[in-house]
Amino acid sequence: MSSLKIGIVGLPNVGKSTLFNALTDNNILAANYPFATIEPNTGSVPVPDERLNKLADIYNSKKIIPANVTFVDIAGLVAGASKGEGLGNQFLANIRSCDAIAHVVRAFDDANVTHVDENHDPKNDIDIINTELVLADLQTVENRLPRTEKEAKANPKLQPQATLLKRVKDILEQDIPLNNEDLQLDTELETWLKNELQLLTMKPIIYVFNVDEATLSNQEQQSKLRDIVAPQKAILVCAKIEHELQSLDEADRKELLESYGVHDSGIKKLIHAAYDTLGLQSYLTAGEKEVRAWTVKQNATAPEAAGAIHSDFQKGFIAAQVISYSDLIKAGTEAAAKSVGKVRTEGKDYVMQADDVVEFRFNN
Repeated sequence: MSSLKIGIVGLPNVGKSTLFNALTDNNILAANYPFATIEPNTGSVPVPDERLNKLADIYNSKKIIPANVTFVDIAGLVAGASKGEGLGNQFLANIRSCDAIAHVVRAFDDANVTHVDENHDPKNDIDIINTELVLADLQTVENRLPRTEKEAKANPKLQPQATLLKRVKDILEQDIPLNNEDLQLDTELETWLKNELQLLTMKPIIYVFNVDEATLSNQEQQSKLRDIVAPQKAILVCAKIEHELQSLDEADRKELLESYGVHDSGIKKLIHAAYDTLGLQSYLTAGEKEVRAWTVKQNATAPEAAGAIHSDFQKGFIAAQVISYSDLIKAGTEAAAKSVGKVRTEGKDYVMQADDVVEFRFNN
């Protein structure tokens, strides 16, 4: 698949642009007033993967190419965005092109940073954004439903689409985001709903609580924040510290994070959460020319993984030569791994594993 795209959303002045700058090593305007971001800023960052350097040493590779994630800093949404408040329609349109949403939630107190309401409350902030996304989806569905019903009368095969839209409308009218519901759709209907309508609340969401330094080492407070949403959908970062990390070398970054009892930077947490949420994994190719990570869906077959490199590889797939990364590291070289039977030849039904180092064979 092409670069994973994550939209960073939230109310104004919750730290989105500061976090975006820290994630992408960018230097966009991070201002203490609403709508400092009008046009969405984008930045592509490599997925941290320590395996690549180790493989490059084994193969004496000339180039290392990690997988990439593109972050999109979308302007602050406000109550009424679905009706165009705060240039809302424009901003909502920017979210539609993203694979997932990172919803930044302010969970710090700072009298010097204004907030859209005086008594800011993380749960209330989340509800405001979710409601605006639900209302935007409801508008999309209501606009589409009459046409779909008309088409279904002329072509009964389209009736399941009309029935589904009515069901989706009922859910949205209860102010429930679609990603909170198990719609139990067959693949064809789910694909139609996602691609044809690009509904915002169907997109996977990760809640990024922007906390202060004290909360980073306060487990009780962290648990309270996670419990506002499904805990597996939440990560906690301190945008202020993430910003400081930019100017430090690797050793100093590690030392600063560990001083707060934190092991991974915000970018690692967010990328890992996005991969988990979207059901993605990276497999590896290695040789003298380059070492590279390729992103595919979990449970992708070998031909599908080959297609991530080039569609011709998938069409002409013959076999995959596979070795586990850990086996390769243990053996020291590919030849040594072969000599102890750790290199396998897999066919079309092979399901890729995240630790696979692969060479594909295919017909031109």
